[in-house]
Amino acid sequence: MSLTQHDSSWRGVSARVIPYVFFSFLCYLTIGVQLAILPSFVHLRLGYSTVLAGLVISAEYVATVLSRPWSGWVVDRLGAKKGVVYGLAMTGASGVLTLAAAFLVHTPWLGLAVLLAGRLMLGGAESLVTTGATIWGIVTVGAENTATVISWNGISTYGGLAVGAPLGVALESGLGFWAIGVFVIALGFGALAMALRRSPVPVVHGEKQPFHHVLGRVAPFGVGLALGSVGFGVLATFITLDFASRHWTGAAFALSAFGGSFVCARLVFSRLINRVGGFRVGMACFAVESLGLATLWLAHARPVAFLGAALTGFGFSLVFPSLGVEAVRPVAPQDRGTALGAYGVFMDFSLMAVGPGAGAVIAGYGYPAIYLCALVSVLAALGLTGILAARAGRSG
Repeated sequence: MSLTQHDSSWRGVSARVIPYVFFSFLCYLTIGVQLAILPSFVHLRLGYSTVLAGLVISAEYVATVLSRPWSGWVVDRLGAKKGVVYGLAMTGASGVLTLAAAFLVHTPWLGLAVLLAGRLMLGGAESLVTTGATIWGIVTVGAENTATVISWNGISTYGGLAVGAPLGVALESGLGFWAIGVFVIALGFGALAMALRRSPVPVVHGEKQPFHHVLGRVAPFGVGLALGSVGFGVLATFITLDFASRHWTGAAFALSAFGGSFVCARLVFSRLINRVGGFRVGMACFAVESLGLATLWLAHARPVAFLGAALTGFGFSLVFPSLGVEAVRPVAPQDRGTALGAYGVFMDFSLMAVGPGAGAVIAGYGYPAIYLCALVSVLAALGLTGILAARAGRSG
């Protein structure tokens, strides 16, 4: 196939995939509007420590980790559409709890409890929506286009974060924290109405493997994903408090720089996965992400921090699909939803641990130290990916 034909085919597949991964964009938009707001709300309005502020963010990932086996089961056995529908209904319901927390600031323990409940529900919703939307797209365009579907799903998710962060700041500053809850309610249930109108895809039949069997097969790749996700976790959770501690403005735009560069890198370079292989792309991504985290660690001016955030997003952009293609490749079609869920568990677990872990590091060593810790983690992911690539080369 010529380069022109390849590009034309890629555009055609992309056009068919986008309507499905758009649901991931809407789900992550509800997550994005909260990212730049919740740590400050918990720390400054409710009066809790940075460790608890990180825990509120991480609570979503706790629920995502716990719900991955269930979401894979729902998608593989009941269908991708039902996974998305159930997830969007939970997204809207999480907004109800977030709205309630806005009116409980004078009872901090209750406000925190309600907020945590909403975050847990949103974590389960994220698992269902992203797994369902990805499988919906893969079944529609064929397994040979798995890398394209995963890449577009990532563009949708992190595009939602990039748009949502400044939007959340604008809503909170203009109307108050309650507006975040109303926005999540409207978007969750509005997206649900859209999903119900789309046609389902058939469920792939065949003997289903238990979740723990599939988990073991994708584990080596998942560990690399977990190590590489630490950079995103510390940036997303603590960049707003880091900027506040330095008396800098524009923390939401640091998140936008991360998300914008992430999306741009996926649009431009996602086709490289099929051309040169997932391992090579993954190693290049980890190298760039390491450069971004080193820049954040050493940053003493706001523009340098923006550059570090952008480089981190650029490097992290293709980590999930590059290792994900290699992880899912040997898995039977009827277990792909479970495989994607199992693979995603490692990222969820990483992000779940980053919140309280990084909060403890901040308490002892200050904000720059979390970027150094993340840098070490990503360099470990780079080394592991090299080992996996060498092993695949020997077995091939």
